[in-house]
Amino acid sequence: MPITTCIFDAYGTLFDVSAAARQAASEPDYAAIADDWPALAEHWRNKQLSYSWLRAVAHAHCDFWQVTQEALDWALEKTGHAGDTALRERLLQLYWELGAYPEVPDMLATLKAAGLNTAILSNGSPAMLRGAVDSAGIDGVLDALLSVESVGIFKPDARVYDLVGGAFNCANDEVLFVSSNGWDAAAATGYGFTTAWVNRADDPMDRLPWTPAHTLSDLTGVPALAGV
Repeated sequence: MPITTCIFDAYGTLFDVSAAARQAASEPDYAAIADDWPALAEHWRNKQLSYSWLRAVAHAHCDFWQVTQEALDWALEKTGHAGDTALRERLLQLYWELGAYPEVPDMLATLKAAGLNTAILSNGSPAMLRGAVDSAGIDGVLDALLSVESVGIFKPDARVYDLVGGAFNCANDEVLFVSSNGWDAAAATGYGFTTAWVNRADDPMDRLPWTPAHTLSDLTGVPALAGV
């Protein structure tokens, strides 16, 4: 069937998760991370993901904002910045204001102009997603913000992907699911979506039972994959 619905992961896919640490490092008050902000950002993101997986398999769900704070605390300690409460608060503030990647507004506008459904499907809490979308100014080109908080478990549990059909009354083969996380795109492939992995870092493919249908270097190719 033709694609009717384009679904996007949020963090790392539409929004630049390194932006918070990069911005803080450019500010005089937080010069302590001027040299090691890339490592801080990477540790923060990696722990954020791994904590979500561990909580899912342990049936110990909490919202993604708690996971984000706990991951940051680990990353700050790992990089020697534990106890810098001003830095911690600034980084958390900036996480609510993450910028979208440059191609995002035009890409989403193209999909909407073609009459396709567009939405975010994310581990993020509803409040976090609303903050990021409003900050990026892309609310008008998204039909829904779907959060795992509706089902109380993080990706890649199938109940998360179920939210798409529930929101749009569409069949799985009508959905193009786009994620910068290879494991997310792979799991969505197994679920039955057509998938695109946005591999900005040119990483190797994850060794999982499923493989994303498409691999992109950024989001500019999404409309063509959707048949626009």
